[in-house]
Amino acid sequence: MTRIAFRWLGVAFALVSCASAPAADPVPLVGYTELRTNLPGGRHANVRTMRAVVVKADGTGRQLVAEELAKEPDTWTQFAGWSPDGKTAILGAGWQSPENAKWEEENKRFRMDEGKWKLDSCLLDLTSGKVVNVTATDRVSHYNGGLFFLPEGKGLGFTPLIKGVSKPFVMDLDGRNKRDVSGKGAGFTYGYSASPDGKSICYHENYQIYVSGADGANKKHIKTGNPFDFAPKWSPDGKWLLFVSGEHYNCHPHIVRADGTGLKKLADRGGYRGVIEFLDVFDFHGGSSDVPAWSVDGASVYFTAKVGKNVELFQTTLDGKPMQLTKSADGSLHYHPQPSPDGKRLLYGSMRDGVRNVYVMNLSDRTEKQLTDLKAGSGAMWPHWQPLALNPK
Repeated sequence: MTRIAFRWLGVAFALVSCASAPAADPVPLVGYTELRTNLPGGRHANVRTMRAVVVKADGTGRQLVAEELAKEPDTWTQFAGWSPDGKTAILGAGWQSPENAKWEEENKRFRMDEGKWKLDSCLLDLTSGKVVNVTATDRVSHYNGGLFFLPEGKGLGFTPLIKGVSKPFVMDLDGRNKRDVSGKGAGFTYGYSASPDGKSICYHENYQIYVSGADGANKKHIKTGNPFDFAPKWSPDGKWLLFVSGEHYNCHPHIVRADGTGLKKLADRGGYRGVIEFLDVFDFHGGSSDVPAWSVDGASVYFTAKVGKNVELFQTTLDGKPMQLTKSADGSLHYHPQPSPDGKRLLYGSMRDGVRNVYVMNLSDRTEKQLTDLKAGSGAMWPHWQPLALNPK
């Protein structure tokens, strides 16, 4: 993986210039993660090469960010999202001991004990370059992931690992006042997010969907009748939840109202396991979950499904009418679709000729642009659009 260091002044200048140009919309940034994919030694040997990167949505201005977070041996960074105003990036900063990594490879399972693992979630101010580790303030865990901004600037949500169980937590914007909102008898939680009005939260717990008040009260199990429900996401109007449901590695896009009514399967993934392998060596964990995403207007859903030997991009209406967006060369695998904030483009990863890169498609004519140009042995994963807060409109 080629590493290029730039001063943050360059990013700040680009943002200000775009914001002040009266004749053109600003070019948003795309945040993603680069890593080596074929180093011998298994998962950790490659994961420790992960670095958070930003690039303009026209493919120019690639820059590594917050490099100081990964200066020590066996540390890495991962791009994990944005603040609603697009001025702050969310980064994961991880470390694992080589001895524990060797044990995990031999036993083919994670051992995320304190002293063996550490994961924090940090906020990076794009203009100043200042990094704040909000999970280190009044720390509740050595492993803290899933950071996101609560609506209307009311705080942050994240999922710390507490005595081996991942739980939904909230905290103030400065990292203080951390509190558990999992409710009584909570199991292992993932896919945690807040409704657009900030009054409710959802997540899957032990692979079942739950909705509760923002403080964890009035927790309700959204029953599907399936053993595997995963990664619920609120619709833009807050009325629906989108998730995959079925059996592990045989699950498909579903929607349901937040009150548990209106359950509907939107599409079939055609035998796709729903996991994108992000390494070219053996990975005992089996890759990264590839889940559907809402369109900006909430009228449709983007997802990936198997067609022949490929994994292609699709869009489906809420009445279950899918449309294939890509028809690729044999062996192509698309993953992690995400619509642009204005709804005009689709951001996604695509593995072609054995290399994972990030692309953008204009939805009006389905033309695409390659944003990254990594070669064999490296890959680009987990892309995120910067919100268009700098657009005067």
